[in-house]
Amino acid sequence: MFLVRLEQVINSFSDLMGKISAFLFVVMLFNVFIDVVMRYVFNDVSIGMQELEWHLYAAVFMLGVSFTLRAGGHVRVDLIYERLSAKTKAMIDMLGCLILLFPFCALVAWYGVDFARESFELGETSGDPGGLPYRWLIKSVIPFAFFAMLISGIGMFLKSLNIYLGNTREDHYQPPQH
Repeated sequence: MFLVRLEQVINSFSDLMGKISAFLFVVMLFNVFIDVVMRYVFNDVSIGMQELEWHLYAAVFMLGVSFTLRAGGHVRVDLIYERLSAKTKAMIDMLGCLILLFPFCALVAWYGVDFARESFELGETSGDPGGLPYRWLIKSVIPFAFFAMLISGIGMFLKSLNIYLGNTREDHYQPPQH
């Protein structure tokens, strides 16, 4: 049952990423609300507020992917897959993780670290007057999100392995506790 416990620990990390993504979504809603009020009520436009909307949206999307992967909400062509046995589905998911998900996440995360580091070293800021400083912050979300997706992928792999080995049932997904 070690594999089941390890899957649960990894899933708790993925659930945390989902909570952070949800929190950032609420922050983004407030940002958009304030930006709209400032623009249309006070006729005051802020480039920084607009850029913050884009940065928050990117962070919500990228950090939310790891939770989506954990919850099984990712896009899948189910025409054939849904009719397969639990063990066959588990085998397909494990192969998909090993052949597609893990290498892609590792590649983007690896090169994303240099992308963010270079931005930090250059002191990259927005090219627009009044834009946000510290462009490296949002660029750092890219490798972090792909490392998080890789960790969630390991959880998905372990879930499939547990199903394949008969440690858990196929419908073993338990939604996060709120």
